[in-house]
Amino acid sequence: MHALDTLDWIVISIYFAILFGVAIWVILQKTENTEDYFLAGRNIGWFVVGSSIFASNIGSEHVVGLAGTGAAGKFPLIIYELHAWLVLMMGWVFLPFYARS
Repeated sequence: MHALDTLDWIVISIYFAILFGVAIWVILQKTENTEDYFLAGRNIGWFVVGSSIFASNIGSEHVVGLAGTGAAGKFPLIIYELHAWLVLMMGWVFLPFYARS
């Protein structure tokens, strides 16, 4: 095995310095209450929220498993991902009714 060179240690040190700097900056940010914490002060746009929901639904099973399923000719098994927008729209329509009750 080869030992790490000086440049490798410098890059690793810079990475951890930035990581700790961001962590300290986040810790020092003032959070008013739990609503601000969980909803980010209601300052995030719809595209960021939608991308987060979509990205959290994608995992290694999509890359490996569903690609193999689609290649085997069973394409309808992977089409459910395309209907995520419909589920989000239904939530947008029905959520106010559930929230009021």
